[in-house]
Amino acid sequence: MVKEIAIWLYLFYFKLQFTFCKLFPVRKNKVTFVVSFGDNSVFLYEELKKLQPDSHIVFLAAKNAIPKLQPYQPSAKLITFENSIMSMARSAYHLATSRVVLVDNYFGFLSVTNFKKETECIQLWHAAGAIKTFGLKDESISFRSRRAHKRFLHVYKNFHKVVVGSDAMADIFKEAFQLSSANFLRTGVPRTDLFFSEIRTKAVKEKLYRENTVLKDKKVILYAPTYRDDQLDEFELQLDLDMLQRELGAEYVLLVRSHPVLKNKINVEEQYPGFAFDYSTGSDINEILLITDILISDYSSIPYEFSLLNRPMIFYPYDLKEYSKTRGLWDSYEKLVPGPIVFDSREMVKVIKEKGYDMNKVQQFSAMWNQYHFGHSSRLLAEYILETERERNVNASGS
Repeated sequence: MVKEIAIWLYLFYFKLQFTFCKLFPVRKNKVTFVVSFGDNSVFLYEELKKLQPDSHIVFLAAKNAIPKLQPYQPSAKLITFENSIMSMARSAYHLATSRVVLVDNYFGFLSVTNFKKETECIQLWHAAGAIKTFGLKDESISFRSRRAHKRFLHVYKNFHKVVVGSDAMADIFKEAFQLSSANFLRTGVPRTDLFFSEIRTKAVKEKLYRENTVLKDKKVILYAPTYRDDQLDEFELQLDLDMLQRELGAEYVLLVRSHPVLKNKINVEEQYPGFAFDYSTGSDINEILLITDILISDYSSIPYEFSLLNRPMIFYPYDLKEYSKTRGLWDSYEKLVPGPIVFDSREMVKVIKEKGYDMNKVQQFSAMWNQYHFGHSSRLLAEYILETERERNVNASGS
């Protein structure tokens, strides 16, 4: 009850600010990004500036995304998006006066944001595919109030367009957000352009190898577990690192990518020097994928983009029964993943040593989920935004 009151007060204030800011005119060529992650926004920003240098770009960014966006100042305005009165007022102004608003996550303020007809809101989702359910299909929604459910629907109705990399992902969004076929932009996810750029991939690899020379000498296993709600304060790495080092250490190194918000991390580098490394912060996940030989995941969306590299994956859903009950999966786990499923470290070692992968499954998986990824997703989306802008300007001048 207290949480609902706090949300109501926040949204009431934001609505007042936004309604006032709508008195100001929408500015031509103005694009505002509301950013939680940053990688998609960066790729699209660069393409927009290339095609239309006088584009007026604003980043409303969560604190964790600020470092990624700072290099683009002062050509782009960068504002920390937080719950302070001043921040909400500035954010409301930029949202109300932009031709295009791009969001990369669920943002509650959209439930009270009634955009002008000149403004288009585009959902630039942070994943190319989905194993776990979200939106209206999230199992946890059944525990939320009727008011919260109504709020979710208002947010989703503000997604005028949603960027997708496949028809399969569009079908998931239809269920998760109650959208129609007309709501989708099949341009592909901008950040996947990295995998098709020889210049960029070469630069990224060289940087990572300079920072950690061990990575160049051995094969790289990346373990990237999904964040669990109950692990914020008590995170425990579900791997037998002693066994992994003993059985695989001569040929492999292990990179661990836990969620950056976790407060309690295991110091793997200190305990397993030369074998295990913590890559939870710093480089973007897609950059790390470029030097990864084997990916170990569970319910994450990382495999969808990793499959573009046509490399082996192992799936380690050690809490499958519990997780599928509390969060929900889009299908049976076996149908969702393109690799061997293991439930302990011993099985994992066996698969790696025996190379028990089916690369045909990986290729089929990639063909299905990367249907529109060919290395020019950023350009296609930028062209859509700019062409829509030109059409609106013509219509405005004609009227």
